Formats: sequence, structure tokens, C-alpha cells
Amino acid sequence: MTPTTFTDVAIVGGGPTGLALAVALGSDGVDTIVIDRASPDAQPSRDADPRVTAIALGSARFLRAIGAFDAMEAAGQPIFDIAVQESRSPFGIRYDHSEIGDEPMGWIVENAVIREALLARAHELSELSLWMPAAYISVARDETGVDLGLEDGRRVRARLLVAADGKFSKLRDRLGIVTHYTPYGQTGIVATLGHAEPHHGLATEHFFPDGPFAVLPMPGNRSSIVWALDDALAKSVASLPADQFVAEVTDRVGERLGAVELLSPVRTFPLVLAHVEHLTAQRAALVGDAAHGIHPIAGQGWNLALRDAAALAELIGETAPLGLDPGNDRLLARYARWRRLDTTTLIAVTDGINRLFANDATPLRLARNLGFALVDRMPAAKRLFMRHAMGMIGDLPARMRAPIL
Repeated sequence: MTPTTFTDVAIVGGGPTGLALAVALGSDGVDTIVIDRASPDAQPSRDADPRVTAIALGSARFLRAIGAFDAMEAAGQPIFDIAVQESRSPFGIRYDHSEIGDEPMGWIVENAVIREALLARAHELSELSLWMPAAYISVARDETGVDLGLEDGRRVRARLLVAADGKFSKLRDRLGIVTHYTPYGQTGIVATLGHAEPHHGLATEHFFPDGPFAVLPMPGNRSSIVWALDDALAKSVASLPADQFVAEVTDRVGERLGAVELLSPVRTFPLVLAHVEHLTAQRAALVGDAAHGIHPIAGQGWNLALRDAAALAELIGETAPLGLDPGNDRLLARYARWRRLDTTTLIAVTDGINRLFANDATPLRLARNLGFALVDRMPAAKRLFMRHAMGMIGDLPARMRAPIL
């Protein structure tokens, strides 16, 4: 019989959130194992996978603190300004990073780069083991720990089990945590564009009657689009020939970026709101998409996930030097309390924004334009919204409060 491997924390899910948590724990000297079906080498090429992630300033501080941000920053594009506007209305809000400091508001980084950077850092940590590829087939919990049986016969005994296996987490279901799904009836379209004119680090979000359309700056004269449309319409648009797709995109981008070309395949992703009834169970915790799935409006998904990871790592890091149990009920209750308000608030905000702008009734449209005009003329309100977008408001983990040096 294969002997059992003992560890403090076992994380199921080797995506960006699971890896970020693992690296944070490994950096703190907490013995950690990551279990995932995918091999570390199983990485789509950057050309084949056009997805990017917005990393807010607070999240960048955390990633820097755990030694994983340098490669992301080197390959990413700083966001210096953000413009939000409804359709083709003359009213909108322009957020300028210089209004609150010298640092960028965030960075746009390709998902492939994020994964590569986290894996590289993980391999440097002696307390962190990557069991990839590997898959669990059994889970048993008791008062002192969790036993995982793997397909290859290996066994793990952990004091804390973390589900980081995505929005449709199978481990979460095994833990008995109820999840409520609400399909938006929308599909996200993602693609990379090349353009003749520079973007100057400006990210834009336009709210059209048929769905929000974001243009995110990338290094060089490139930008990523994230476009949400009704399912049927998205299917039609995504299947257009390249020249027709570019024509549709150009109609929404306008003339700011000059001539536009398509540099990547067009990918689509169904948009679903997911909300769990509990963030923890006996000897277990949820992080990232396993804990919440939100609309991509405002690009806050992974920033919310990283706040989960940073908070849980901080609580565990406080216990590790004392030899205390990282899976005890008190620690898990503290984690659930800490993360509940931030999670429910952002779910409500992103869901509310999407529904508000989906209604094209004239009174609502006029009210939205008035709101844009007022906020754009209120420096204090703009700074508050900017700090929120930058992940600098709320009860933040310590490594998100520390400035980038």
C-alpha cells in the first residue's frame, strides 16, 4: 500500500487562484500540496488563448509580496486611465491615475503569462508540492483532518482542504455546499486586436443596449476586447468571417485606435452568476470561482479571488509559526466572516450594473447620463470609485495594503 503523505493544506485546483494561494502559503513556510488534473506543461499558446486578466493595484501588491509579480509586470500593460461611457452618449466618466498617485490603476496581463509566473514561483518553494497531473477520487473528513485518495493510488492527509477548482466545482459539491446558479443569458466574446494608433494605457467600458463592450490595453499596439451579448447574438457575431467581425468591432471602438485587425481566434464563454450558501465546511474552505462567479463587467473577478487567497493565507500564516491547526473551526469562521461582505457586495454591484444598463428605457438612459455627468464633476466621488476599482478599499489583507516598492 502506498504510504500516506501528510500536509498542512491540500488545494484542489491548480488554476491561477489555487496557485496564488499555494505560493502565498509556501512563501510563509506552510506545507502545501496542489492537486490538479492538468499538467504544468498543459498550457494553451498565447496565440490560441486570447484571454487576459485585469490585475488591480491591490492585487499586484499581494502578487509582488509573494514573489510572483515581476514576470507579470514585465509582460503586462499598465492601466493609466479608465473611461466609462454609455453607448454613443457624450456623457461619461474618465478616471486618471494621477489624481490619486503615481502608480498605475492596474495591469492587463495575458492569462498564459499569469500561469507561467505562478508556476515558476511555485517551483522555487520547498514547502510547496505540485501534484500535477493528479486527480482525487475520494474525500473523507473527520474532526482532525481530511483524507484524499488519488487515482494513481497516492493518499494525502491534510489538516485543511481548499476547493479552488472553478465555478462548477465538483469538490464543493462533495463538501455539501449548496450553490445557486443564475444564467445571464449572455455569452462573453474575447479576442485580441491590433490597431494603428497607440492606446496610451487607456481601458474603456462602453454600455451598448445589446451588452457591455470593454477594450483593455495590451503591450504594443494591441488591445483585448471583452464583449457580452445575448447568447444567440453572440454565437452569430463570433462566427462571422474575420473582416465582418472586425467591422462590427470597429463600429464600437470608434476612431480612437485607427485601423483595427484581428490577431487571435475569437473565443466565447457562457456568463453565469454563481453564489454559494457557505464559504466553509468542516475542515474545508472555498476560494475564487469555487466561492463565487460574477459578471466580467469592471474586470473584478480575479481581484475578488485574490482577496480570498490573501485573506485565507494571512489567517493560516498567523497560526503556522505557533504550530496551530490551519483547519480549525475558529479560523474557518474568521475567514467566512472576513470574506462574506466583500463577496456579496461585489456580486450585487456587478449584477446590478449589468441589469441597469441592459434596460434601454428613455428615463433610465437619461438618469444614467445625468449620473455620469455628475460623478465626472465630483473629484471626491471619482477618487472613491477609483480606489475601489484599484482594490484599495475595505478590510484588506496586509499584503494588499503594502505599497509596491
